[in-house]
Amino acid sequence: MSLVELLPDIQSLPRADKLRLIQFLAQELAEAEGQRTLQADRSAPGRSPDQAFTTTETLLQILRTE
Repeated sequence: MSLVELLPDIQSLPRADKLRLIQFLAQELAEAEGQRTLQADRSAPGRSPDQAFTTTETLLQILRTE
């Protein structure tokens, strides 16, 4: 099945299912590139709120370079 054939079905999905689809596709791409992804039933390493701005800036820089 091609993307063109899937698009009408995707467009008719409810919002929650579209978000799940986005999450699924992002995880598939990350795994294909060998990146670690967070699982819904697992926790991420803790960070304190004062580190949030540094983390956000780092993530923005990574996104800008890609």
